[in-house]
Amino acid sequence: MYLEVKTEKEIKRLEEFAREIWTEYYIPIIGEKQVSYMLDKFQSKHAITEQLKNNFYYFFIVENNKAVGYIGVQIRKEELFLSKIYVRLSERGKGYAKNAIKFIEKFAKDNNLDKIRLTVNKNNLATIKIYEKIGFRVTESIVQDIGEGFVMDDYIMEKIL
Repeated sequence: MYLEVKTEKEIKRLEEFAREIWTEYYIPIIGEKQVSYMLDKFQSKHAITEQLKNNFYYFFIVENNKAVGYIGVQIRKEELFLSKIYVRLSERGKGYAKNAIKFIEKFAKDNNLDKIRLTVNKNNLATIKIYEKIGFRVTESIVQDIGEGFVMDDYIMEKIL
């Protein structure tokens, strides 16, 4: 089940949930300082609230009335941008991400979009392999300055629906 994030209470809960998942997952890849900076910049209550005003949608992935992960997408002119898809460590390997991709694909089609694009850290090899396995392909390599001396060194991947 997917619960759309709309209320201030849900936004606060998402901020806390993102901090838990990102801290566990990304510190080994990009380090604690960059994770903390990115959480404040992109997954704080303020940042999420602003994103929701700009065609972003967040959904909790819910199982047995418990959030096991979350999704963040943005409707753009000709595509759906998959900004975030995360599953709690204890819930990985249970098919939640695979089912979430199906949900995202349906969301794109329901909004008359036939392409999904995403960015993924170049060192996140396991995730890149998963995306490739489900039909995404690397289309570009980018390095984005995100401030405070930090960069996002990513691949852009896309899937045509």
